[in-house]
Amino acid sequence: MGANNTSTQPKGIGTKGLIFEESLLFELSSHGRKAYSLPSLDVPDVDIKSILPQAEIRDEIKDFPELSELDVVRHYTRLSQWNFSIETNFYPLGSCTMKYNPKINDQMAQLPQFSQHHPATPEPLSQGSLELMHDLQEFLKEISGMDSVCLQPAAGAQGELAGMLMIHAWHQSKGAQRKKVLLPDSAHGTNPASSALCGYQVISIPSNSNGFIDLEVLESVMDEEVAGIMLTNPNTLGKFEKDILQITDIVHKKGGLVYCDGANLNAIMGMTKMGEMGIDVMHFNLHKTFSTPHGGGGPGAGPVGVKKILEPFLPVPVIEKKDTSFHLNYERPQSIGKLKAFYGNFGILLRAYVYILSLGKKGIKQACQMAVLNANYIRSHLEGTYHQPYPGDSLHECIFSDKNLQSTGVKTLDIAKALIDYGIHPPTVYFPLIAKGAIMIEPTETESKETLDLFIKAMKEIAENATKDPESFHNAPTMPKVSRLDETQAARKPVLRWLPANN
Repeated sequence: MGANNTSTQPKGIGTKGLIFEESLLFELSSHGRKAYSLPSLDVPDVDIKSILPQAEIRDEIKDFPELSELDVVRHYTRLSQWNFSIETNFYPLGSCTMKYNPKINDQMAQLPQFSQHHPATPEPLSQGSLELMHDLQEFLKEISGMDSVCLQPAAGAQGELAGMLMIHAWHQSKGAQRKKVLLPDSAHGTNPASSALCGYQVISIPSNSNGFIDLEVLESVMDEEVAGIMLTNPNTLGKFEKDILQITDIVHKKGGLVYCDGANLNAIMGMTKMGEMGIDVMHFNLHKTFSTPHGGGGPGAGPVGVKKILEPFLPVPVIEKKDTSFHLNYERPQSIGKLKAFYGNFGILLRAYVYILSLGKKGIKQACQMAVLNANYIRSHLEGTYHQPYPGDSLHECIFSDKNLQSTGVKTLDIAKALIDYGIHPPTVYFPLIAKGAIMIEPTETESKETLDLFIKAMKEIAENATKDPESFHNAPTMPKVSRLDETQAARKPVLRWLPANN
C-alpha cells in the first residue's frame, strides 16, 4: 500500500495512521465480568461494619465498570495512541525544557538494589544509596559553584520555598527580619508565591527595553527592608543577565541575599557557575536540566544549593561523610526543618545521577552548547517572519510574538493550534507576560537539525497561510483525534465524572 500512496500531505503532518475510537470504561462494562480470580477464603467471613466505623467505609460506586484484563489493557493501549509525548515527536515547550529522558536512567532506577530498598532501612545497610546521594550533591555543587546542596525538596517550587525559608531564617538569626522581596517582571510564576508564603511583600522590578533588569530601578527600590531578590539567569526571555555582578553587589551592599531560580541552568551548565556570580541560594530543576521525568511523569525533585552563610539553615537531615561511611545528620539546631518524607524522591535523584555520570564534565558542557545553538538556529531562521519583542541573541530559548500577523486576525493561540497539524507540540504561549502575544520556543539539546528544520518550515508555512486563509486557523487543528476545544467551557464547566444517561 505504501508504494501506491499518492497522498499530498506534507511529511511531518500530525495524524495519518490508524486511530481507534474509544468508549468510556463505563460503556465497555459487562455485568459480572472480572479481571481477576481469587481463591476461596480460608478464614471466616467477617462483616466489615463490625470492625470499622461507618465513616471509614467507602460507599459502593454505582455502575462501577466490570471488565476483563484484556478489556482494560486494550482500552488504555488504544488511549495511549492518542497521546503526544517527547518519545513521539518534537516538544519545544519554552521555559519547561521538555527534553528526552534517556532510557538508561530508567533501567538503573529499576535495579532491585535501588527500587526495592526501603527508605527506613538502617544506615549501615543503606550505604550504597547514601553514597549515591552524597555523590549527586557533589556533582551539583561542582556544576553550580555552590558550597552545599540539599536533595530533599520534591519539586522546583519546593526548592524555591526552601531557599526563601533559609533567607528568612538567616535574617531572623541577625535579629532584623525584613519585609520585602524583589522580583523582575519576567520571573517564573512560582517565585512570587514562594516569597508570599514566607510572609514577604513582593515588589516587581520592570525589565528594560532589552529584556534585562533595570539597574537604576533596582538601586532605587533596594533598601534595608528588602530581604533579597529572586531572579532567573538566564531570564525567561532567554537572555543572560549581563549585569549580574552589579545586580548581586547592589543587593548585598544593602544587606540582602540573592536567590536564583535554576530553571534555565541548561543554558549555562559547564560554561559558568552561579556561585561565582554572587548568588547565595538556588534550586535545580532536575527534570529541566538533568533529564528526569517531567510533569505527569514525575514525581519530581528540586534540590537546593547554598553558599556557606546559609549552610546552618539547610533542611534536615543532611547527608554527611565521616571517614568511609555516610550518615544522615538531624542534629542541626538552626535548620528550617524537614521538607519531605524520608529524604526526597530517591528514584528521581538516581536518574539525575545516572544522567550526569553518563555525560561527564565534557558532555555537560556540550549539552549546554547544543541547547544554545539549537535555540539560536531557530531564532535566526524565524526572525523577520515573526516579530521579536526583545531582539538579539538568545541562550536556550527564543521569544516571538503574533504582532506581524495582526492584520490577518491570526493570533498566537491560532499559531499554536495549527502546529499540532504538523505533528509538533505547541511551544509555551502568552508567557512571559511582559511580551504581548508571546511564543516561547525551547528546542533543547536533544533535537536534530532535521527536526528543527521541520519546525522552522511549519512556522513559515503557518505565517504564509495566515495571509492567504486566516479564517481556516480558527478551526485548527483538524488532523488529530481531538480537534479545537472550547477551552473556556472546559475550564468553567469541566466534566470530571461520567454519569449514566438517566442522570
